[in-house]
Amino acid sequence: MIQEESPTAGSAPRRPGRSGRAGRPARIDRAAIARVAGELPLEEVTMRSVAERLGVSVPALYHHVGGRDDLLRLAAEQSALRLTLPRDAGQHWAVWCYEWADYIRRAFVADPELLKQYVDGALGMEVMAEHIDTAIGPCVRQGFSGPAALALYELVSECALGAAISEIRSGRFERDGRPMDVELRRLLARRDPPALPYLRRLLAAGPIALPSFTERITTVLAGVAARRGEDPADVIHRITATDPPD
Repeated sequence: MIQEESPTAGSAPRRPGRSGRAGRPARIDRAAIARVAGELPLEEVTMRSVAERLGVSVPALYHHVGGRDDLLRLAAEQSALRLTLPRDAGQHWAVWCYEWADYIRRAFVADPELLKQYVDGALGMEVMAEHIDTAIGPCVRQGFSGPAALALYELVSECALGAAISEIRSGRFERDGRPMDVELRRLLARRDPPALPYLRRLLAAGPIALPSFTERITTVLAGVAARRGEDPADVIHRITATDPPD
């Protein structure tokens, strides 16, 4: 029976991930670093955490990456590459754009650090080009010119990004026990009655109920349809009939 090898007397136990040969450090390159960094949640990506998973020292890692910011860029690109894109099943262009916008919103809400890296320009064009090409393809095939399809992609992406930022921000306020309507009521209680009259009327009417993301993006896409000479009501019906995700 083969027994597990034990460290010999006076020798240090092997560290996980390191080569079995003394003096032979694990071989790494940027591709290996990116792969390992991409396996971690972005908020847990540090030089030390990646070095430990690779079985190398932090100084050795600095031979390949410039620091944590560089490491986060590599990890963010890996995270973006792993995202499951919406499936083109020949759906109407407005339904496709709705699904694409909802995909962007959900991806960034689920990983706020990925959103930060996107805003900072960390996702390279090699990654973004694949996403853009996938996004505009169905629109071009349904009669949009290339520039018009790209403009539509930018429009729905901006709507989705704004929604993601708002949702992340609201979620943090909720977790801290500071939802918007509660904070507004506290503020108004500290101000003289003439101040902020429109907000006072709004809060006096009852709880604040903002439109859902589906309602907002549908309004945008109905406007695009109207400018194209299509029936906005048809676009609204198509989107609401897709059984939108929560």
